[in-house]
Amino acid sequence: MALPRDVRAVFAAKTARTFGYGFLGVLLPVYLTDLGLGATAIGAVVTLLLAGSAALTWAVRRPAELWGSRTTLLGLAVLSVLAAGLLVATHEPWLVVLAALLANVAVGTGETGPFLTLDQVLVARAVPAARRTTILSWYNLLGYGAAAVGAATIRVVPAPRALFAVFLLVAVVQCAAYAALGRGLAPARRPPGAPRPSAPLIRRLAALFALDSFAGGFVLQALVAYFLHARYGLGLEALGGVFFVVQLLTAVSLLLAARAARRFGLLPTMVVSHLVSNAVLVAIAFAPTAAVAVGLLFVRHLLSQMDVPTRQAYVMAVVEDHEREAAATATNLARTAAQAVTPALTGWVMQAVALSAPFALGGGLKIVYDLLLYWTFKDVKLKRDA
Repeated sequence: MALPRDVRAVFAAKTARTFGYGFLGVLLPVYLTDLGLGATAIGAVVTLLLAGSAALTWAVRRPAELWGSRTTLLGLAVLSVLAAGLLVATHEPWLVVLAALLANVAVGTGETGPFLTLDQVLVARAVPAARRTTILSWYNLLGYGAAAVGAATIRVVPAPRALFAVFLLVAVVQCAAYAALGRGLAPARRPPGAPRPSAPLIRRLAALFALDSFAGGFVLQALVAYFLHARYGLGLEALGGVFFVVQLLTAVSLLLAARAARRFGLLPTMVVSHLVSNAVLVAIAFAPTAAVAVGLLFVRHLLSQMDVPTRQAYVMAVVEDHEREAAATATNLARTAAQAVTPALTGWVMQAVALSAPFALGGGLKIVYDLLLYWTFKDVKLKRDA
C-alpha cells in the first residue's frame, strides 16, 4: 500500500535530519576539543544541548496548536539551515555551541526534541490507526539507519568544514521536505475556554515516561561499552562487533513491534516486551562471563525498542485530536529533561557502589515503570479513531 504524501515528506525529513545528526554527534565533541574546550566544558555542552532540546520541545507546542505542525516544522527546519551556515562560517566555540542548540543536534543514539514531537502528530493525522504503529516503526527505523550511515560518513569526509557543508545541504533538504507537506492536517479546534479532558492523563503519561527515561540514563551505550571493557576485558575490535549486532537487533525489534501490537494491543506490547527486556538488563549485572553478558545484551536489544513506536502510537490514541500537540510535547519534554539528569550520577554509582550497579538500578527502575504504566492505564479506552 502506497504511503500518503505527507508521510513520505516526514520520512524524507527524518532521514535527512538524522543522517546529519549521525556525523555531528560524533564530530562536535572532537571539534570543540580542537577549539580549546576541556572535558568539563564538553560535559557542560552536552547537558546544555539536552536542556536546549527540552526548551525547544516546550516552545513548539503553542505555535503548532495555533498555526499547525507544517508551519512550525518548517520554521524549525529554517533554524537548522541558519545553524548550518553558522557552523560553516565560524571558528568561535560559543557560536558552534549556539549553532548546535539552534539545530537541536542529538547527542544520543536516538532522536529527541521538537522534530520528533511534531512528526508523530503528523503521522497520527495522516494514517489510520490500524497502520499507525507500522508507520512509526519504519519512521524510527529510518532514523537509526540514517544516523548510522551519517556516522560512517566521517571516515569518508573527515574534514569538519566539509561535514558542516554537508549538514547545510541536509538542512536544505529537510526544509524542502517539510515545505512539501499538505495543508489539510490542521488540528481540530478546541472551543475557547473549554477544558482539556485528557490533561490529567497526559500528566500521568509524562511522569511515567520521565521515570523510564531517567532509568535509561544508567545504561547508555557508552556506559555499557565501558562496563564490558572494564569487567570482562573486551577490546575495541570485540566491542565494535558486539554493538554492530546490537544495532541490527534494535532494528529487528522495531519491525516486530507492529506485528505484536496488531495481535496483542498497544499497551500489552509496550509493557510485556519492555518488562522482559528490563529483567534481562538486571541479569546482565550478575553475568559470570563476557559471553553470557553479551548474549543477555543481545536478547535485551531484540525486545528493547518494541515499545518506541507502540508508545508513540499509544500517546496519539488516548487523547482527542486537538490534544495531540499537547500530549506529544509533554511526554517528549519529560523524557528529554529526565534523560539529562542520570548520566552525571552513573559514573559515581559505578565507582562508589559497583561497576555493575547501574544495570540493576536502571533495570529495576524500568520494571517499576512497566508495572505502574500497566496498572495506571489498563482501563483507559482508546479514542474512536484508534
